[in-house]
Amino acid sequence: MARYTGPRTKIARKFKEPIFGPDKSFERKNYPPGQHGQSKRRAKMSEYGIQLQEKQKAKYTYGILERQFRKIFEKASKKRGITGQNLMKLIESRLDNVVYRLGIAPTRAAARQLVNHRHITVNGNINNIPSAMLVPGDIVAVRERSKSLEVITNSLNGRSNPYSWLEWDSSMLSGKFMNYPEREDIPENINEQAIVELYSK
Repeated sequence: MARYTGPRTKIARKFKEPIFGPDKSFERKNYPPGQHGQSKRRAKMSEYGIQLQEKQKAKYTYGILERQFRKIFEKASKKRGITGQNLMKLIESRLDNVVYRLGIAPTRAAARQLVNHRHITVNGNINNIPSAMLVPGDIVAVRERSKSLEVITNSLNGRSNPYSWLEWDSSMLSGKFMNYPEREDIPENINEQAIVELYSK
């Protein structure tokens, strides 16, 4: 299965929330897609359906394919602590997500592209693997010759709301992954417990 590149608003409408960020099209049509989208009489979703929807929402939000997602879940289940919270912490530690959280890229898709195109370094070395997992203390920075890229400068100009688990140095265009975030600090509206229950069947 290839990565989804179709209409994002359609996916956001499926989950009834703008999972890809502010979306004017979603605001105009904030009901499910399809000819029965506005119908009030919709079949009640089963428990399995709810669990599957939460997993799909997480995958679309973070841009992760099924194989990668399952690997992260297996890793989370082996760690000490609550599996669902471990899952979210590991997903948040992905390089493409940290580049997005730091404000270097306007979206996770743009962050993934910057990493793929070798514009990002980790601890001084170029890293072109978006799914690379960071550990506390890692330094993520914009490659020296890429600092003038329009997409990066525009994104950093609109940067706001820094996250407590990340430290940003605007003079060096670099950020430090301080620690894994606590679940309550992650703003995404995802029911990770439903995902755990789905994989536990």
